[in-house]
Amino acid sequence: MLNAVLISTYDSGRQPFSLGSAAAWLKRVGAAVTCVDLAVEQLCQDAFRQADLIALSLPMHTATRLATGLIEKSRRENPAAHICVFGLYAAINESYLRKLGAHSVLGGEFEAGLAALAERLMAERPMAGAGGNGGGPQREPLISLARQKFLPPERSLLPPLEKYAHLQTASGEQRTVGYVEASRGCKHLCRHCPVVPVYQGVFRVVQKEVVLEDLRRQVAAGARHISFGDPDFFNGPAHGLGIVEALHGEFPELTYDVTIKVEHLLRQRRHLPLLRDTGCLFVTSAVESVDNRVLELLAKGHTREDFAELVRLFRRIGLQLSPTFVTFTPWTTLEGYIELLETLSSLELIDQVAPVQYAIRLLITAGSKLLELAETRAIIKDFDEGELVYPWVHPDARVDRLFQQVSAALQEGQSLGESRREIFARIARLAYAARGDADGMRPACTAQGMLPPAVFVPYLTEPWYC
Repeated sequence: MLNAVLISTYDSGRQPFSLGSAAAWLKRVGAAVTCVDLAVEQLCQDAFRQADLIALSLPMHTATRLATGLIEKSRRENPAAHICVFGLYAAINESYLRKLGAHSVLGGEFEAGLAALAERLMAERPMAGAGGNGGGPQREPLISLARQKFLPPERSLLPPLEKYAHLQTASGEQRTVGYVEASRGCKHLCRHCPVVPVYQGVFRVVQKEVVLEDLRRQVAAGARHISFGDPDFFNGPAHGLGIVEALHGEFPELTYDVTIKVEHLLRQRRHLPLLRDTGCLFVTSAVESVDNRVLELLAKGHTREDFAELVRLFRRIGLQLSPTFVTFTPWTTLEGYIELLETLSSLELIDQVAPVQYAIRLLITAGSKLLELAETRAIIKDFDEGELVYPWVHPDARVDRLFQQVSAALQEGQSLGESRREIFARIARLAYAARGDADGMRPACTAQGMLPPAVFVPYLTEPWYC
């Protein structure tokens, strides 16, 4: 029997779907599976050193950077093990990960490839002898976009849901949160998005019956709110809406949240009341900027005016919008940053924006479509393998200084337990000071007490970042 250890280093404070799905596929081919989520538990050294296959999930940039040391540790402490990396960030960083010691790299729809790898290792192990790790050329596809018949994730091998992020409600209650993926990939080609280099405009659905079975198991394990992790829940509106209708019919008290593009929300506005009526508490949407030039460079497919229209639409319908931003880019001006703050204040969105969003700096990763732009190539430095990005410096030193100041103010405000409004006022004062405004000239949005009455917006206790 093949001993497989599946490792997640970080997955935005949620129980990792990738590990549960991989475990189900490996168990089906006869492997003995151990799952470890290093975000909430310690690595079992005995299982690690006895593993025939060590597979690390790389769904995001932070997870990949944390995993690099584990690859080296695996080579040092278990040289006979076959090391596999899989997930969104695996394929785009293939050369560096192989240099560190990864034997197999699986991107896209990785499950079938991982199962095939396990079967190959079991077949080759008798021939490899002691110390063999199934080396030789990788036979499984680097990136697979093949349609798969999914299996319900094997969540019994994962830490309990209580160890992960919770939903904070207006009453002060914290609800246990489950996490599910109803689709992967995306139809769109936003230049800064890490999904695009792998899926290239393709999206794949997880079969409805598999999603619903996964949801039932999480509800049985205590979930009272579900976070859908699809890159865009309306890539296939009929698929997503069919799932939430069935979910609401079976568990009418259950709430959920989804992520949907601005342009999809406007185009599919007729479906928004259904989201509201089936328990959707908030919709996350990657607005990214209120500067139309920046939005065009990022190929977001919407404008500043579309964003303002969406805010009004959500207010009429009675849905909560949770916008996210890439607040610092090479093309963000000091005036543009201030304009973003003033726009959020004028649209009365301060309560709906997680403070971490004010300090998000653009990552230009390997394979990014931003590299196609002359504007990008003019400002980036050589690829930094340790950081897994193309570094860049803003042409206006004041903007980079403001980023550092905002990041420090954010950490200080959060450590003091300040509200979103208090942190916003801190950051607004820094932005106006960077422009040289005198205290008496600064708008009312710098004073927390002069804003409209606060509105509580439900939120997850682990703020999103990449």
